[in-house]
Amino acid sequence: MHKLNQFYINGEWQDAGIVGHLEITNPATGGTIGEIAMGNADHINQAVAAAKEAFKTFSKTTKKERLGYLERMLELYNERYDDIADAIRQEMGAPKEFSKTDQAFTGRRHITTAIEALKNIPLSEDREGYQLRHEPIGVCGLITPWNWPINQIACKVPPAIAAGCTMVLKPSEFSPLSAKMFAEIIHDSSVPKGVFNMVFGDGPTVGATLSEHPDVDMISFTGSTRAGIAIAQAAAPTIKRVSQELGGKSPVILTDDIDLEKVVPNCVWLCMENTGQSCNAGTRLLVPAKLHDQVVDIAVKATAGYKTGNPLEDDTDIGPLANKGQFEKVKAILEEAEKHYPKPVIGGAGPVEGLDADHENGFFVKPTIYAGLDNDHMIAKQEVFGPVLAILPYETLDEAIEIANDTPYGLSSYIYSNDDKTINRLTSELRTGMVHVNGASLAPMGPFGGYKQSGNGREWGQFGLEEFLEIKSVLKK
Repeated sequence: MHKLNQFYINGEWQDAGIVGHLEITNPATGGTIGEIAMGNADHINQAVAAAKEAFKTFSKTTKKERLGYLERMLELYNERYDDIADAIRQEMGAPKEFSKTDQAFTGRRHITTAIEALKNIPLSEDREGYQLRHEPIGVCGLITPWNWPINQIACKVPPAIAAGCTMVLKPSEFSPLSAKMFAEIIHDSSVPKGVFNMVFGDGPTVGATLSEHPDVDMISFTGSTRAGIAIAQAAAPTIKRVSQELGGKSPVILTDDIDLEKVVPNCVWLCMENTGQSCNAGTRLLVPAKLHDQVVDIAVKATAGYKTGNPLEDDTDIGPLANKGQFEKVKAILEEAEKHYPKPVIGGAGPVEGLDADHENGFFVKPTIYAGLDNDHMIAKQEVFGPVLAILPYETLDEAIEIANDTPYGLSSYIYSNDDKTINRLTSELRTGMVHVNGASLAPMGPFGGYKQSGNGREWGQFGLEEFLEIKSVLKK
């Protein structure tokens, strides 16, 4: 049983004191695997005070010094790589291989890109008539989610350190095991005390206190759009910088000149990967109307081939939803859809069959596809955040663009086409922060972020580093 009853404040692990506790649950079994202390405003005040004091000196460190901390952090992360992957498997139910090759890998990638970004960014530049300086913004509040727990910690903490900022991290209370390991790595990297602080807790208590704290200069948040609105409102009275990566309902557009047998299974996986719990998941598949039925047949066949179940088994494709609240939310959406709309072509709200006794109480849902939808269908409009795909037919490219952009979100979009003119038009007209063409992967140094209610600001690489920097003009006569 994991007992997480300490917070990391001012360079040491401190007992939480008399506070409430939350059970840590293994979502694959539904069983309790530990407990976590839930912090309060006093803990945040202590952590912010430590970060504020540390900023006085850490902001003056050299690029070389900060690179040393990050390089040591990368070395230690690699040493504990397998442990981190296993922690992610336990706390959010990601399949064993996926935890290692995708989830844990992102931590290594983001530390590496923070190092490269810091090496390459000029912190002082002589421009015509002035000197341009990039300086650390100050004390940063970092609030991260449970769906890609190390990914989101690692794309905030290393660039903040690279910039010369100090920080207080509130990781998700549903994925604390990997967060604790990351804090241990930072401690062992000899980062000066007070630079990095971590307090466990929930959003309404710890997150809200951090967001409104007058000594916090920036909030970087990843999570739901609903929570992002509350955080922005809490930060507004003190005019903090707010950088947010929020929800998505990403379209995948197929044109009629592609190899469906090759492409459609990839499109389905864009939705189902990580049990559909990715903000940039391709959850709306837009297909030419004349090819709709053929696409549905291929998509159903691909989905039927997935194995849902025990994350420890090598052939498992889809694990459970990461926590009970998310499980109940997704089940409720599927049950509501089945009351008012035609049934899905595969999957649905019923229980997953074939689970062994150890996993029958886990938070599993069936990979589900709804077909023949218009964009007003609840499955096409809502961010389900589960393995649920909507297939929508279109008649013309104009209609496909209209459907794709008809959403309050604008994080990612995906295009599959062999026509350069069509590709150029779609990449220009789709209102998303990222556009993937013909299966292109994310670029580690490329900016990650979205338009509209998918957030503001960018993460990853140089763009992620710049979020933590102020710009100063020095004008000399």
